[in-house]
Amino acid sequence: MRKSRYTTVSIPVSLYEKVKKMIEGTGFSSVSDYVTYVLRELVASYEESKLDFTKEDEERIKRRLRALGYLE
Repeated sequence: MRKSRYTTVSIPVSLYEKVKKMIEGTGFSSVSDYVTYVLRELVASYEESKLDFTKEDEERIKRRLRALGYLE
């Protein structure tokens, strides 16, 4: 059996705390588990769409990431 490899992704502590509270009682055992789930869903959705990002899409995504605290 092949062991999975992992890396660390940094997020603001305030965002971590919000997600931690949000997942209480949901069955997710950690913020990392939840973030992994969300990212897998996002990637799967993107791969299904097979659409190229336009400049407008890129700017919209950047605005959303800023609002979530990922970009300054």
